[in-house]
Amino acid sequence: MIVLGVILLVIGMVAGISFLWTIGVALVLIGAVLWILGAVGHGIGGRRHYW
Repeated sequence: MIVLGVILLVIGMVAGISFLWTIGVALVLIGAVLWILGAVGHGIGGRRHYW
């Protein structure tokens, strides 16, 4: 999710499409939160890890 967000950020910046940039930021933030929660051992959606 983080990688997809970064790709959308880059495409949005290069192409000047703010919609892709916004979606990219949201995906990076959500992915980072899920990664941190999974790393500290909190269950996410019934799983103990993000993957």
